[in-house]
Amino acid sequence: MKNLLFIGDVVGKAGCDFLSAKLPQIKRQYNIDITVVNAENSAQGNGVTRQSAESVIKAGADVITTGNHAFRRREELDIYDRDYIIRPANYPEGACVGKGVCVLDMGAYSVAVVNLMGTAYLEPLDNPFTKIDEILEDIHTKNIFVDFHAEATSEKKAMGYHLAGKVTGVFGTHTHVQTADETVIDGHTAYITDAGMTGVERSCLGVEIKSAVDRLRFRMPVRFREAEGKCFLCGVVVAFDEKSGKSHKIERIIIR
Repeated sequence: MKNLLFIGDVVGKAGCDFLSAKLPQIKRQYNIDITVVNAENSAQGNGVTRQSAESVIKAGADVITTGNHAFRRREELDIYDRDYIIRPANYPEGACVGKGVCVLDMGAYSVAVVNLMGTAYLEPLDNPFTKIDEILEDIHTKNIFVDFHAEATSEKKAMGYHLAGKVTGVFGTHTHVQTADETVIDGHTAYITDAGMTGVERSCLGVEIKSAVDRLRFRMPVRFREAEGKCFLCGVVVAFDEKSGKSHKIERIIIR
């Protein structure tokens, strides 16, 4: 039995610093073998930069996933030359850099991490359901984990059931609020609608409260600022059988 840790959207420098401070202890406590971190908001002002990616990797991540802010920092797109930093796989062919799948060779077994993005209320990318079916045909390991970066809970739920029995885990990201629906579907696929976020807890999804409220209240353009204050880290730990690719347990974690 192996343990995979998945950590929800890391927001800004505060989130990166908190991750660095807490991740080593979490990995020891839960006997973690593989760590996957969504870092698409890890740079100041959204996106991911070389500096923020290096901070997440140095903290202890094995794979970095992203989402709709993957290409926000266009001057640093060469970070996607690294196999362990992936972007949503359903971007149209030829339209972007990087890859949507990372396969980790763990010696006696291997693990595939797939990044997908939903299309409900987000960019009209290629159909994620069709794309994941195509991807699964080319993956030669039973241990497959999917970061589904999506807005609509209905789309995330649908993806979880679509992939039940086909992959080891499906973790929703993007909405930054951890959901309480963690489960193992059909005795095989670990699932949660949203893993949550890592950053300042007293905030609007990592953004300073006043600027977020002003934007929604007055409908005027507002410069969002990263919140300051005490942080928390949200994610899930999945225990899985590396020989069968079946998950046996999923546990939500919140570290304050």
